Amino acid sequence: MTIDNYKFAGKKAIVRVDFNVPLDENGKITDDTRIRGALPTLKKILADGGALIIMSHMGKPKGKVNPKFSLSQIVDAVSEKLGVAVKFAPDCAKATDAAAALQPGEVLLLENLRFYPEEEGKPVGIDKEDPAYEDAKKAMKASQKEFAKTLASYADCYVN
Repeated sequence: MTIDNYKFAGKKAIVRVDFNVPLDENGKITDDTRIRGALPTLKKILADGGALIIMSHMGKPKGKVNPKFSLSQIVDAVSEKLGVAVKFAPDCAKATDAAAALQPGEVLLLENLRFYPEEEGKPVGIDKEDPAYEDAKKAMKASQKEFAKTLASYADCYVN
């Protein structure tokens, strides 16, 4: 199935994009190439009558919340480029209600996925040489599955 033959009308699509854009010291985008690159896909879903949930990472916060890497800084720019007011979910893993409330033609941007260590899947705070590392890795894999299930639960389809 491709986005060309999927019927987005009345559906919610969760889309993985690369909005890891460079920001200046004031949080302003210095190069919006990556946002512009995603626009044809995002606009098609909206034009076809779908609702849009956008997920991305920014920077390398190493599984911890860091305001410097918050996607909240790009909401206005994404809204402007899409021509639609973009809503923002301040915690990507706690956006069930925001996603459920989305109507066709509406857009929700999830907070930086990498604020959760599950996004990269590396155990945090444990050295690879530690004997407990393998157990930590197994626990992370299980946690990753739950994280993915949560994100998937927001939408009817996934677009990469």
